[in-house]
Amino acid sequence: MTPNAKGALLALLAFAVYATHDVVVKLMGGIYSPIQLIFYSVLFSFPLALLMLMRDRTPGTLLPVHPWWIALRTAAAVLTGLSAFYAFSVLPLAEVYAIIFATPLIITLLAIPVLGEKVGIRRGLAICVGLAGVIVVLQPGETSLTLGHLGALGAAVGGSVASIIVRKIGSEERSVVLLLYPMTANFVLMACALPFVYEPPPIEHLGAFGAMALMGSAGGLIIIFAYKAGEAVVVAPMQYSQILWAALYGALFFDEYPSAATIVGASIIIASGLYIVLREGQSNVSVNRPVLRSRARPETGTTPRRPVLQGFGASVAVSHSEPE
Repeated sequence: MTPNAKGALLALLAFAVYATHDVVVKLMGGIYSPIQLIFYSVLFSFPLALLMLMRDRTPGTLLPVHPWWIALRTAAAVLTGLSAFYAFSVLPLAEVYAIIFATPLIITLLAIPVLGEKVGIRRGLAICVGLAGVIVVLQPGETSLTLGHLGALGAAVGGSVASIIVRKIGSEERSVVLLLYPMTANFVLMACALPFVYEPPPIEHLGAFGAMALMGSAGGLIIIFAYKAGEAVVVAPMQYSQILWAALYGALFFDEYPSAATIVGASIIIASGLYIVLREGQSNVSVNRPVLRSRARPETGTTPRRPVLQGFGASVAVSHSEPE
């Protein structure tokens, strides 16, 4: 098996794990508030995070080098977590994924002012086409736009902001800082809000919360090995396989079937995202490669993410790594 084929297969496995994670979120979201889901997800993620932190030998303190950027990233991660968990709870899985797939488009736009990225006419047109696909999915004027749709859009925007900030400051900040601030903020804020929405969970639901945390971390670790094995331009597009899992899981567990608008809109968004990925894969097009070097999974601040997972699971080659 070639390295790229291995990387692609590992990425497919990772996004299958992520899709299963989102099914559990949707199942539990029918019973519990997103606030409670996030609280327990962070709570069960802390033991693994602490184990990873014990292995971090990078000298320094937990004070950020860029406090304002870290504060903005933390706020974006908290917004993404609340938005994504709520959207998965109330919208069909395929519809949520279709909207979140706009993340590479937003990252490309943000890279212009934040990273000084030069975006030519071709990638510019791809962004416009992709955003048109989002409009097709949302069908303004045809269907009622809900808080769930706003949540999915918020997850795409918040995840893009968190990702582009790491591309901006990731080389100067400790991985521990990038990990702890969003997780701690989520834990404290959700704990403060929890008394207003708390529902006592039975033991089996606590197991589901633990499974959410485990799958979130496992998906990130598998992605690390995928990028170690294959080129980013091959691995990154595998995220779109989640739409297939969404269709399968939606039909099996929730009696959901993608609408024609969702299928058409998702196809447009995926096509534009693939074009941007392939363009960035050409060395003479992009210096920063903001999409290829940004995590395909939006940052929610609920589970250990790439920087610490890299130190725990594998040393990723620079050319294949995605700074988180």
